[in-house]
Amino acid sequence: MSTPTHRPTSSYRTAGATRAPGAPARRLPNALAQQVALRLDVAVSALARFLTRWSVPALRVALGLVFLGFGVLKFFPGASPAEEIAGRTVETLTFGLVPATTAVILVAVMETFIGLTLVTGRLLRVGVVVLAVAMVGILSPVALFGDELFGHGMTLLGQYVLKDVVLVAGGAVVAAASLGARLRLEA
Repeated sequence: MSTPTHRPTSSYRTAGATRAPGAPARRLPNALAQQVALRLDVAVSALARFLTRWSVPALRVALGLVFLGFGVLKFFPGASPAEEIAGRTVETLTFGLVPATTAVILVAVMETFIGLTLVTGRLLRVGVVVLAVAMVGILSPVALFGDELFGHGMTLLGQYVLKDVVLVAGGAVVAAASLGARLRLEA
């Protein structure tokens, strides 16, 4: 069986029609099945076009809402479950020059700014640069406090920090798109 590609091709059409490379020509038992296969191809093509157009902008806004939410929570002492780890991380990374309470406010400002740039699309290039800097701090607890996060099994805080890998991957896609990369369908 052929490997699916981004462009829908059906090996379920009659001989002589377009089919996946290397797939044997198959004849469907009746005209109804052929119509279903053709409509499925049309639907998959439409879905591919829709996703090509809207998946990166949707990811950008969703990621922005996550950062905006996380950032705003840190402005209210005790409201963010990551407040303590964020403060300790920045304090550790700056060798104590930035105290934990100040660090939390700086992280709150940075995350809120990132969120606003991603949601609105304004100052996006600046936002993704700040996002790149933030990712270093966001993933640092894995190296700095790994024993606390994963010492005797996965802690809730460890899960909270580990999910940031998804934010890094999403941020990389959004950054690539904002810097000129384009998702496109091959002809």
